[in-house]
Amino acid sequence: MGGDGTVLGVVIAVVGGICSVLVARVSAPRDRGGQQTQFPPEGAEMPPPGLQVSPEIWEYVSGRFDRLEADVAHLTNVVETKKIEVTTLERLLRSAMRIIRRANRRLAARGETPEEVPRELIPYSIE
Repeated sequence: MGGDGTVLGVVIAVVGGICSVLVARVSAPRDRGGQQTQFPPEGAEMPPPGLQVSPEIWEYVSGRFDRLEADVAHLTNVVETKKIEVTTLERLLRSAMRIIRRANRRLAARGETPEEVPRELIPYSIE
């Protein structure tokens, strides 16, 4: 049994070595048709690193981004305004529910039938 573990270890090591050589060959940069990499002459000006975009395209894309930022700012203002309105309306609905419950208690105390609570107001019930 002890010999099987050693043989298995050697096989795994050999397979690992072969795989590492294959990965190195696949990931190594290849020479394209025998062309050598051209470097600019010593005094030549190098373009700045990164993506180069024509001024027309950059102006168009910048304009689109500016427009999107303005739209987002506008929508943010609308959402904040609507949040305030919704909060105010919810407060009013809770107040209406309290008034209805109080009126129903008074009606029940007098022996009269209470008013039916509208289904729309039930989610705003505190009780």
